[in-house]
Amino acid sequence: MRRDVFQAIADPTRREILNMIAYKPLNVNSVAEHFDVSRTAIYKHMKILIECGLVDVKQQGRERYCEAKMERLSEVSDWVEQYRKFWTAKLDSLENYLNELQKKNK
Repeated sequence: MRRDVFQAIADPTRREILNMIAYKPLNVNSVAEHFDVSRTAIYKHMKILIECGLVDVKQQGRERYCEAKMERLSEVSDWVEQYRKFWTAKLDSLENYLNELQKKNK
């Protein structure tokens, strides 16, 4: 099953995992050590991140390293941007209206 990036970032644990591996790949055990949940739970979170295309796991010897693929977050950024434009326009209109009211009251 292919999941989308919104499912991945919906969970705070998965967001923290992404934050941890954003700048350097870590092995799965290093990631799991930072959480007070079972390794099985972390593996389930990792599986979702992999299915969403946000994480690649590469085998190096006996270790499996998790590497973030942050490019996929552009989908989220694009979605948010449409609302940023909407609210910026609304807030600009409000600012103009309030400025006009201030001018009339002076």
